[in-house]
This record gives sequence, structure tokens and C-alpha cells, in this order.
Amino acid sequence: MKTFLSIVALSLLPTLASAAGSHAGGRAAPVHGMPGHDMSTMSKAPSPTGQPGDPAKVARTIELTMDDTMRFTPGEIQVGAGETVRFFIKNTGKIPHEMVIGSIAELQAHAADMRKMPGMQHAEPNMITLAPGKIGGLVWQFDQAGTVDFACLIPGHMEAGMVGKVKVS
Repeated sequence: MKTFLSIVALSLLPTLASAAGSHAGGRAAPVHGMPGHDMSTMSKAPSPTGQPGDPAKVARTIELTMDDTMRFTPGEIQVGAGETVRFFIKNTGKIPHEMVIGSIAELQAHAADMRKMPGMQHAEPNMITLAPGKIGGLVWQFDQAGTVDFACLIPGHMEAGMVGKVKVS
């Protein structure tokens, strides 16, 4: 029974986190886009990084923490090609952090945009921003073998080493 309740709780987490994010304290700042910048290309264009996953097809849940040492734990994750994964993410730090999935080139370009507009946050399926102590989730399908990167694009965080890799085999 405990296992069943844990599975149900984890499957509902992204919905609860999303609902919590729409109330005070769920996000560190309002979500907004940058004028003339289309963030949707990072998650909608065909890409070796994968695509938003169907929550009904999640093969497993991977717990990930973000902290003020500017690290993700774990920093490297193994998945199979075609696997749909739910990331259960917790910000254990005292400042906001985010997880953005993409190619290293996409992440570096977006990090440069973030430096120009430091208050920008995300509302795309490959991105989540969490205030200190908050939890959330995202579901991603890794379509093909290779390496997919993820990083915190809050100015200075990626540069300080807040990056990780998903090795898809």
C-alpha cells in the first residue's frame, strides 16, 4: 500500500507543483518572455535533445536536487533511447535555481540572453524554475542515443558549473 501511495503521489507531483507555482511563493518572480526572443524553439523543434514526454508513458522517475554549491545531484544520468522520464526536482538551496534541458549550444545561447534580462524565467516543457525549498517536476522523452545537456541558466550559475548530462544509449 505504501508503494502504491508513493507512486500515486509522484505521478501527481508535476500537477501539484504547477498549481503551487501559480500561487504566491511558487516561483521566484513572474514568468515572462523576452521581446523578440522565441523560447519555444528550444522545446518544439525536432532535436536530438528529445521532446516533452507523455506523463502516462513515464518509465521511471529520477530524483534530482539543485543547490547553492551550483551543482545538480546527480550530475550525470543514464537513460535508454526512447525512454520517457519524470524528473522530480528539489531546490535545496537558499536562492532560485532552474533546470533547462537542451543542447550545450542552445543552453549557452539562452544563458547569454538571460544575462541581458536576469529576471527572465521559463514556462516551457523543457524548463523549470524553482524558488528556494520548492519542488517540481518535468517529463521528458529522450528520442535518440547521444548526450543531452541540462543547466541552470540563471546568470552566473551555468558559468559556475551548474550543468549536467543525460547519456542516452
